[in-house]
Amino acid sequence: MSMIATRAAALQQLYNFVPNAAKYAGRRNIDFGTGCHTAVSRLSPYIRTRLITEEETTQAVLRRHSAHAAEKFLQEVAWRTYWKGWLEMRPSVWTHYLQTLSEREKTETYQTAISANTDIKCFDYWTRELISTGYLHNHARMWYASIWIFTLRLPWQLGADFFLTHLLDADPAANTLSWRWVAGLHTAGKHYLARAENISKFTLGRFDTTSQLNESAAPIPADGEFERTPLQLPSNPRPKGRIGHLMFPEDLAKPPEEIGEIAATAVFLPACLETTPLVSTFLRGAVQDSLERTQGTHLTGDFSGALESWIKREKLDSIIVSRLTCGPTKDFISRQALPEATHSFVRSWDRLLWPHASSGFFKLKKALPKLHASLAPTREGDLFPQI
Repeated sequence: MSMIATRAAALQQLYNFVPNAAKYAGRRNIDFGTGCHTAVSRLSPYIRTRLITEEETTQAVLRRHSAHAAEKFLQEVAWRTYWKGWLEMRPSVWTHYLQTLSEREKTETYQTAISANTDIKCFDYWTRELISTGYLHNHARMWYASIWIFTLRLPWQLGADFFLTHLLDADPAANTLSWRWVAGLHTAGKHYLARAENISKFTLGRFDTTSQLNESAAPIPADGEFERTPLQLPSNPRPKGRIGHLMFPEDLAKPPEEIGEIAATAVFLPACLETTPLVSTFLRGAVQDSLERTQGTHLTGDFSGALESWIKREKLDSIIVSRLTCGPTKDFISRQALPEATHSFVRSWDRLLWPHASSGFFKLKKALPKLHASLAPTREGDLFPQI
């Protein structure tokens, strides 16, 4: 799956998909194979970096279809936001994942799995697809995680790390919590078991795993109590003077207009995100595209030194940053010394949806019609000016 990491390419992909959004529900579970994922949007890598945003994607679909007709796809867009909001209220889950990941031994079975030598043909096929393309169909991700955990009996943390390393659309919240859900940890006692019949049906008979899978495994035992913390969503800042917009690859969209005029833009790509050559190429492309669109500065080398030099050169009075959520970027920044006049902002989409992510997805799903109606309308010409 070769992807051009530009906003123009993201908009083109969105433009191509929108007419088919109402058909998504009927075909979304079918994995047609590498290079043939035409039944899904393939927008997730672009949304991961916010070359296009969740709100733009939702608005584009709602201009063409009713919320009812495109319900399944609109829910899929909201799932990513749900996972982020849920984890923002339980950051100790991310901390616990990192701690237990470091404790896991990479056994011979693990090496067999990641080298595509398990003799479970579908699993090995998906391993090769993931490594070579940076993508897997969502249904395949569920089957893969289930086989990893319950048939191969490997730690879910190592599987989550394998995905986070290779996926172009890697999202720390969605990835970690989805693996926990498959294992039976997100919703206590409710796990997902890959079944031979299901795999054969939704891969159109390409794989026969009869008698190869553990279809009667019990869920993984609970691994702790994670207290929910209050969600803090203060009003967005309105700094005075010359404002600099500091971006990271998890959010390369322009800031909300109410913040004020932006005098200068800079982007920093933490080395911890460049996990594979494929992922690195995509993220570097997304960063370069953002720099060209904003005439911004690419901060390289020592972060603190590069940031300080940029601030002095541009004579900035304050810095704004899109709120960093649980994950490697936030962990990296927590170890840095940011200027005192650094302010974070929350996008309206996150502000609307995160409060509904306090428990199960049903609460957010129930609120979606009202949330969709509250979105400010966008003219099609504003979204697709060059198409």
